[in-house]
Amino acid sequence: MASSFRCFLVLYFLLLSLYFTQISRAEEDIVEEGILYIDGFSSIAKIDEDFICATLDWWPPSKCDYGTCSWGNASLLNLDLSNKVFFNAIRAFSPLTIRLGGTLQDRLIYQTKHDKQPCTPFLHDDTELLKFTQGCLPFSRWDELNEFFKRTGAKVTFGLNTLNGKKIASDGRTALGDWDSSNAASLIRYTVSRGYTIHGWELGNELNGNGIGPAISADQYAYDVIALHKLVQDIYKGKDVVPLILAPGGIFDAIWFPKFINKASNSLQVVTHHIYSVGGGNDPNLVQKILEPSHLDEESKYLQNLQGVLRNSGTSAVAWVGESGGVYNSGRNLVSNSFVSSFWYLDQIGMSATFDTKKYCRQTLVGGNYGLLNTTTFHPNPDYYGALLWHRLMGRNVLSTQFQGMKKLRSYAHCSKSSEGITLMLINMHGSKTVNINLSVTLANTNESSMLLQVTNDQNPRHGIEREEYHLTAKDGDLHSQTVLLNGKELNVDHFGRIPLLKPIRVNPSDPISIAPLSIVFVHIPTIQVPACNMSTREYM
Repeated sequence: MASSFRCFLVLYFLLLSLYFTQISRAEEDIVEEGILYIDGFSSIAKIDEDFICATLDWWPPSKCDYGTCSWGNASLLNLDLSNKVFFNAIRAFSPLTIRLGGTLQDRLIYQTKHDKQPCTPFLHDDTELLKFTQGCLPFSRWDELNEFFKRTGAKVTFGLNTLNGKKIASDGRTALGDWDSSNAASLIRYTVSRGYTIHGWELGNELNGNGIGPAISADQYAYDVIALHKLVQDIYKGKDVVPLILAPGGIFDAIWFPKFINKASNSLQVVTHHIYSVGGGNDPNLVQKILEPSHLDEESKYLQNLQGVLRNSGTSAVAWVGESGGVYNSGRNLVSNSFVSSFWYLDQIGMSATFDTKKYCRQTLVGGNYGLLNTTTFHPNPDYYGALLWHRLMGRNVLSTQFQGMKKLRSYAHCSKSSEGITLMLINMHGSKTVNINLSVTLANTNESSMLLQVTNDQNPRHGIEREEYHLTAKDGDLHSQTVLLNGKELNVDHFGRIPLLKPIRVNPSDPISIAPLSIVFVHIPTIQVPACNMSTREYM
């Protein structure tokens, strides 16, 4: 009797285990269908050719957040410029725009020929402004940086010290007085005398009242920018190329920004703003926020509002995201430097492009816990490869998309870069659902006619040409992994420090596009020819 009962229990638990296994498999095999509508008649925005940008900062090793010191030797003052991986990572973009700046740029002075004091680095001191002593950029280091950027082909913007000459009011917050441009003028003249190419000079970092530093009024900031513009015009007089003037490099404010832009519009080519929309590095809910579309959508109102301000002002200045790291205060280890970070990062660059943002600068290229590259080894983190694929595949003209289907599927479409057709970036934030997508592309103005191209259109003479797909997933399905898979294969630098080739898989264009759970897919479709992507349209839009 006892033996029969034991056999019954074994059979019961075996069947129960089989049942739950089938349930689990069923959940893993959930597939949803969806339709992606793309308006191919005209583009909704146009980005720069080198839209992807990254930052290098001044923070020394003693910069710590929440008890973690994550900067190592990533400061512009001590960054290892001889590292082969670092060199190759920049060269792979050809070119990569690099913004040199950050909080401590407003505590930085530049060595001059007549200096009587030694040129010393930053030191941590809680009693000092921004909690660091004044630092100094030596001639020798500026020479090394410029030679390095020339060899890598990088395009450089440099953030100048706006607090030079100003005094902090008794409230401990407001910065008063005009900008003292003498030290900046010395650096700019030295730069020109050495033949170094600077793409743009930017004034200040997060000093419009919403950052961690002092606050400068919009009127005063505009006055200072006008002074910078006059200085640059004077020093570069007779030169073939004059650098851009960028400002204010702050968090968008709906009152401050319009005042500033209206006053400085004739002296300003680029309005830079910063975004840290995910949360602080000590936030326990970062992953949930990253994978929640409604949270990511909150940034769209600021992007839209800034474009409205630019239009209303009549300025010819354009918008850049001058700094965005997602997670502020140096990021979060195994979050902002792991695969899960790609969901907010790639979504935000896609979103920014739809609002006519011309460049998007990631904080950082290397440094902190949010670098595109590992702070110690310089080996690429997952976001690097997503950025590189975007740079190589997504063209300048941005197309309008609307996805009918699962809410956690994000979609972006551009004319393809350096090739025919269109390229999609599709982001599946759902943890268990695969999404199969069919396309419906508008070829003409729907107010005049209704011409649609379905992806399975057999009358297309180019129908036999395969599309190219690049599927990005986390190693072992671990969102916190710092290793990314491209079409199932690990991406790693080789022993020569070379960036791996990014090879697509080729798919019959009549097949639905399948996006696995928690994956990101770039899809190049050469067979879809739309008016917005005609060569004449690309040239004149």
